Amino acid sequence: MNESDNTALIKQIPFVDYLVLGEEPYLMANECNQCQARYFDRRNACSCCFGDQFTKVKVASSGVVTSFTIVEMGPVPYVSAVVDCDGTPVRCTLIGVDPTPEKVQLGMSVELTTYSMGEDSEGTEAIAFGFTPAQ
Repeated sequence: MNESDNTALIKQIPFVDYLVLGEEPYLMANECNQCQARYFDRRNACSCCFGDQFTKVKVASSGVVTSFTIVEMGPVPYVSAVVDCDGTPVRCTLIGVDPTPEKVQLGMSVELTTYSMGEDSEGTEAIAFGFTPAQ
């Protein structure tokens, strides 16, 4: 078995339920059928209109930073942000950007990316998402 055969055997699971893995990963939201508000968590009722019917919808995989903060706690600073993905706000970590106010800008274009959070003892890899500056 060569290295590429080994790669195909790695089991991956999404770190959150609303991340859909595959060749082109994407986020999935629950959209209220009554007012079109979107939520990533499961809801019994919409907090905007109190509707109780939802449809799963694919969220755009690119957007713009609408809010951010540079978190200084932990082993290294990182950027926590809210990204507007075609009307759907996504709380996330910005990946591949220097965590300084000079490098992160409101309105900067970003794209969905995934990365490994680590593996369990059986080799199952947990995959998380973030956003990286658009190319």
